[in-house]
Amino acid sequence: MPTPRPVVLVSALALSLLGPCASALIVPMSGWVPVNGNANVWTDTSGACLLREERSEQAFPVLASQEEALAFAAKLRVQLSKSMGPVISQPVDRAGFWAVLAAYDYKKEDATYKVSQLYINDAGTLRTVTGSSADGEKGACVNAMREFIRYLAD
Repeated sequence: MPTPRPVVLVSALALSLLGPCASALIVPMSGWVPVNGNANVWTDTSGACLLREERSEQAFPVLASQEEALAFAAKLRVQLSKSMGPVISQPVDRAGFWAVLAAYDYKKEDATYKVSQLYINDAGTLRTVTGSSADGEKGACVNAMREFIRYLAD
């Protein structure tokens, strides 16, 4: 049975907040290509992993300290857990400011996807970078994608 192509879920919270995209995500991983020419959505050559960047006009505060990021992470975890089930969230340092990383499972029909989602302040508004892969996917793209979101996306 073929592995279903990953989906990127924008959380219930972010879905209501997101607007049109302003610029493109730069994915520094070899072999990743924009999906249908859209530089805000990228996939690896196998199609096992997907990255999506979305920007919002929703105000999003600068998280200037780890404490502020922890507080936002806790609120985000509660909000996402209402529709996603268990959620892990944590602050991530971005050299002078903080972002929040959330991880959860997303179920659609008979498939489960592992989702990592980064919440970032972008000139006072919300920007998310979301990566997903099918549950159980073992391809090299999975770790590369998660490391990109955790350490490089900003």
